[in-house]
Amino acid sequence: MTHTRILLVEDHAIVREGFRNLLELEESFEVVGEAPDGRTAIALAHKLAPDVIVMDIAMPGLNGFEATRQILQAAPDARILALSAHGDDEYVYHMRELGAAGFLLKQSSGEALTCAINEIAAGRSYFSPAIQQRLSRAEHKDRQDGIRSGKAKRSLTAREAEVLQLVAEGAANKQVAAELGISIKTVEKHRQKLMDKLDIHDTAGLTRYAIANGVIENRIQATTT
Repeated sequence: MTHTRILLVEDHAIVREGFRNLLELEESFEVVGEAPDGRTAIALAHKLAPDVIVMDIAMPGLNGFEATRQILQAAPDARILALSAHGDDEYVYHMRELGAAGFLLKQSSGEALTCAINEIAAGRSYFSPAIQQRLSRAEHKDRQDGIRSGKAKRSLTAREAEVLQLVAEGAANKQVAAELGISIKTVEKHRQKLMDKLDIHDTAGLTRYAIANGVIENRIQATTT
């Protein structure tokens, strides 16, 4: 029997364990690796070359957006299923624009997860039904209006995106430098470039931008949902 080799990316260990136990009930699935963050996911994706990567979005240090971008830049044929508790259009459009093959809400059933992985492994796409309906309506409207769905994204380099997330999470320049293995002076240069590109003039502004664009979760909302 041919197995679908799966890499699980999820920062909460107990949730990751639950997904693994669920997936291992399927004889055709093999969980070949687990990653608690985006950087580990990138390394394991290169090392293991899984058939499907189940990618959480909201993760500290390096989120699923940036991990997806870097994985697909190095391996364009990688098949990524985004998994999130948030089905906001901004999240969905961004992951689709990055090249993810599907988007599944964490509130979905185990059957839906199995179906999504099978569809993506077969070279097709899969989106939660409610999300697919919104995408279809938006695409229909776009064809009528002659415009593209989603908000235009300002282009950040991979390193700038990493610095943005760490700064927005409250890390000082010294901490960012240690985390990324670069000098404090280089961190300062990246911060300045970020502010210039985004026309933002302070750390609070960078944090607001990161929350608005799904780079980090709104901590207030996260504690109440």
